[in-house]
Amino acid sequence: MLYSEIADAYEKIEATTKRLEMTDLLVDLLKRTPKEIIDKVVYLTQGKIYPDFVKLEIGVAERLAIKALAHASGRRESEIEEDMKKSGDIGETSQKFIAQKRQLTFFQKPLTVQKVYETLDKMAHASGSGAVDTKISLLAGLLADATPKEAKYIMRAVTGNLRLGIADMTVLDALAIAYGGGKETRELVERAYNISSDLGRVAKVLAEEGIEGIKKFKVVVGEPIRPMLAERLSSPEEILEKLSGKCIAEYKYDGERIQAHKKGEEITLYSRRLEDISDQYPDAIELLRRHVLAKEAILEAECVAIDPDTGEMRPFQELMHRRRKYGIEKAMEEYPVSLFMFDALYVDGKDLTLEPYPVRRRVLKNVVREGERVKIAKSVIAGNIKELENFFLEAIEDGCEGLMCKSVNEDSVYQAGARGWLWIKYKRDYKSEMTDTVDLVVVGAFHGRGKRAGTYGALLLAAYNSENDIFETVTKCGTGFTDEDLAKLPEMMKKHVISHRHPRVHSLIEADVWFEPKVVIEVLGAEITLSPIHTCAVNSIRQGSGLAIRFPRFTGNFRIDKAAEDATTTSEIVEMYQKQLKKIAES
Repeated sequence: MLYSEIADAYEKIEATTKRLEMTDLLVDLLKRTPKEIIDKVVYLTQGKIYPDFVKLEIGVAERLAIKALAHASGRRESEIEEDMKKSGDIGETSQKFIAQKRQLTFFQKPLTVQKVYETLDKMAHASGSGAVDTKISLLAGLLADATPKEAKYIMRAVTGNLRLGIADMTVLDALAIAYGGGKETRELVERAYNISSDLGRVAKVLAEEGIEGIKKFKVVVGEPIRPMLAERLSSPEEILEKLSGKCIAEYKYDGERIQAHKKGEEITLYSRRLEDISDQYPDAIELLRRHVLAKEAILEAECVAIDPDTGEMRPFQELMHRRRKYGIEKAMEEYPVSLFMFDALYVDGKDLTLEPYPVRRRVLKNVVREGERVKIAKSVIAGNIKELENFFLEAIEDGCEGLMCKSVNEDSVYQAGARGWLWIKYKRDYKSEMTDTVDLVVVGAFHGRGKRAGTYGALLLAAYNSENDIFETVTKCGTGFTDEDLAKLPEMMKKHVISHRHPRVHSLIEADVWFEPKVVIEVLGAEITLSPIHTCAVNSIRQGSGLAIRFPRFTGNFRIDKAAEDATTTSEIVEMYQKQLKKIAES
């Protein structure tokens, strides 16, 4: 298969503002893809060459990409950099310079998908003192054989900014239509992905073996399971009503959620975004070796920073000091961690994801030997409002965010990759003012004026509509940013800039700059009101009106641990609004 076919499809996908059309274009591409390389095409369409949990990246910074482009085009690096300042997109600049290259390449061969993939794979594996030169040479060789359009998408891929905005859910829809017989098989295909986190492998098995092959997917140690997510309510009455009058209430710790995979002495830690973060937490790995009794297990825990002097829990932001390549030993001393275990997904050959939560918790207690820094998440079985309210206050007093309230019913399975009413977050009360932060996705920006000339004056933020897999605008935020924040925002967001509103963004507001929905920031507002211009939960409260957050303020917290789809949902915003109305009526 020629890489030009992929580049043509990407160009059409990038140009559309319609989500259904995006899916149709993807279906067409997948149908035309030979089955033996469909996994590679899916990875490339995700902007990667392996699933997230494989600790291998192409690893080409923009600076190196510019050097490779200079080699391939015969132009000076300074010329390329100058054009980059105008375009803001290494892909557009590469397309232009390859089209105008000064030295024609003799014996130029058409690029195949296999050739592009193998070259990117060699770049990812390049290591040692000559790795940088090797990567530049390999990339320059690719560009020498590439058409201008191919160069655009190759360069975007190697720098990690494909800008297509194709979500995994869109790929699953397209796979179900192309090879599963229709959208009715989507649930089975999604289950395979949820327990393997490998979209390329799912695609290949589905294309080669059909739905019967998909049914054979099993939970495997070393392949992270996509995490189950929670809904949010703000009163014990509503929570107990949703959970049939009884629940297991657990402390909601302010830490980093990890999924630990143990196979003998070998332990791997994955983040909620399924990245291998083992190198950041060697102390946590040692704790798990000593305290997990099972030979093989997949367990979930909250990794919490603790004060080495007092043993008290520190806030989540303290863990950001552990996100480094060097100086981990010193960071371990300054920011030690404790583990609070809260779920067992697999133990010694048994898949527990389809077992009710009380069963999973019993297994967890049997395989974890508690110690000073490894504990089962503190919990109670609550059957009335007073019990739940008292435990909530106790959790806040102990430095937690609130509670996670979990169903004890027979259907309380582990909903991998899904958000549902089996788990409900109970955080601080929402009064007439917003007293809890929300995590919102940056989808657009407005040019600054006066002191903010040259940067962004405000960001357009959206909540995630999980039902329709779109992002709905909820506020414009220009307050709370430090001078340092404002200075780095354009550079930070540059790789996500696109030329038009993204097809998964629903906005009535016309931004000066549009972004693919990737970056999540934490915001605190004054209140939630009806809005004629924002699309968050439009028509759910009143016909023609959405919901908006008034007087938003950036808290200073860039939520780099969260994907866009992990942001606050529109249904959570609705719940917060309704709770706010109730509080106002009572006061």
